[in-house]
Amino acid sequence: MCEIFGFSSSKEEELNDYLREFYSHCEEHPHGWGLAILDQDKYSILKEPVKARSSIMLGNILLNPIVSKTALAHIRFGTIGVRDFYNCHPFVKKDNSGRRWTLIHNGTVFDCPDLCKYSTMEEGETDSERILLAIVDLINSFESFKGEPLSLKERFEVVSDLISFMALSNKLNLIFYDGEQMYVHTNYKDSLYYLKTENSVFFSTQALDSKDWKEVPLNTVLSFLNGELLFEAKPHSFEYIETEEQLRFIENFANSLSTDADEDYVW
Repeated sequence: MCEIFGFSSSKEEELNDYLREFYSHCEEHPHGWGLAILDQDKYSILKEPVKARSSIMLGNILLNPIVSKTALAHIRFGTIGVRDFYNCHPFVKKDNSGRRWTLIHNGTVFDCPDLCKYSTMEEGETDSERILLAIVDLINSFESFKGEPLSLKERFEVVSDLISFMALSNKLNLIFYDGEQMYVHTNYKDSLYYLKTENSVFFSTQALDSKDWKEVPLNTVLSFLNGELLFEAKPHSFEYIETEEQLRFIENFANSLSTDADEDYVW
């Protein structure tokens, strides 16, 4: 699968050490990398369909301080969608209120017919992008019915209900951001951790240093604002348990992607 990283804080912090450690895991996730700086005054999305250590672009980025209050990062192990730019995370979509949603995903959707219609609307081919399109579509529907933008709480309730519904039979390790709050969800044990500091909260598929990282609560949609827990949904019951058939599907698809060796770039 992939690995994901998220950061939410009340003040700017340099992230280079955490990102270098995170991207160093790319040998197991060689099909692309992505980085989103989500502060309104310096919003940027950078990504490539190459192994992180092979990216001159990423190496040059990490030479300079990466300072932010809100950020996402991703390294891809492809399970759905070929190896190209449009299938790299993060994915971005604006809703009808002009709110910009940015999403990263570690997992696979094996069974969710309601996502099928978005396959003709997405730029790439991934189930992850279809999840984002479904979220934004549902937010637009609720806001159209209400006649005005949803509040922070209302958006959280819409999103948490949708994620809980989609979690049945699917691996949904998700971090996404709507311009105000960061949403976090895992339904697979031992696959998403957080580190809480005085002003900030970090999320990562693996602990990135020797500090007191804890498991993100299972089957529970959470949201964070400025590094603090804002909302917590009632846990659902759809823990993902990997089957041999699903594991073979993932391995076979990953093996079908380009196996050309990426030349490592030292950074």
